[in-house]
Amino acid sequence: MAGLAMAPTGQGFGALVEGLDIPRATGSELDQCRQWLFEHGALFIRGQELDPQAQIDFAEALGTIVVNRFFTPVPGFPKVAQLLTEPTQDWIIGENWHTDHSYDVVPALGSILYAVEVPPVGGDTQFIGMQPAYDSLPPDLKERIEGLMARHESAHIFAPSEAIRLEEAAERNDGNYMERAATYPEAVHPVVLSHPETGRKGLYVNPEFTTGIVDMDKEEGDALLQQLYDHILQPQFRYVWKWQPGSLALWDNRSTWHKAMNDHRGHRRLMRRITLEGVPLDQGARAAA
Repeated sequence: MAGLAMAPTGQGFGALVEGLDIPRATGSELDQCRQWLFEHGALFIRGQELDPQAQIDFAEALGTIVVNRFFTPVPGFPKVAQLLTEPTQDWIIGENWHTDHSYDVVPALGSILYAVEVPPVGGDTQFIGMQPAYDSLPPDLKERIEGLMARHESAHIFAPSEAIRLEEAAERNDGNYMERAATYPEAVHPVVLSHPETGRKGLYVNPEFTTGIVDMDKEEGDALLQQLYDHILQPQFRYVWKWQPGSLALWDNRSTWHKAMNDHRGHRRLMRRITLEGVPLDQGARAAA
């Protein structure tokens, strides 16, 4: 692995990787990247030339791809989601703080986002580390949330856009899509998650998909979640990844939040995303069963 190097971001999570040529990466280099991903929560890599198939090959070398029906695929590559923002759009995909697929009973391991076309200014992605945020919680709050479970849902986010896709499916008589779209994933997971690979504790709630605390009334549960969010959103836990064409970010969804910056109106932004299948989070899987 001569030439492969890693440097922490300095924000308590995340690392910059240099010396990696993804299409020609060796097995040992990929193994090292997987280890760094679990240790640091996110990896940031520049200077890659990846067509959709090369991105798929990289993803499959790290894990199993899971397809999200709510995103438009890259034409000819159903395993790859296309995230396109046109210059006239007021909104962008992923502009609120979230964790990908937390609403699944088996949440995603990670996501791989590759920049094809970026605006001249803006369009960055912010990340927050859930493990350093947990580490710095006051002891009494750590004690209060230990063992609590939270509900994660998807309908309130995806139903409006799904209605349009259902109309399109009906027009093309795509009964398979309409059957898959009949329900929206939801799950229950621990508020404090011991990472499946490292055992390190981190927070596993997020403003987009977490809808309440199990066995706690809504007002009390919402107040507790807001207290956690206010703590997590402190600037010392954040890292901003400034995109360039050919840049790539690989993050562990069990360890991070992220959001796309909606600050580039008038400019096009084109990204490709692949999501990796995770493993059961034992407490959450048992509670949801």
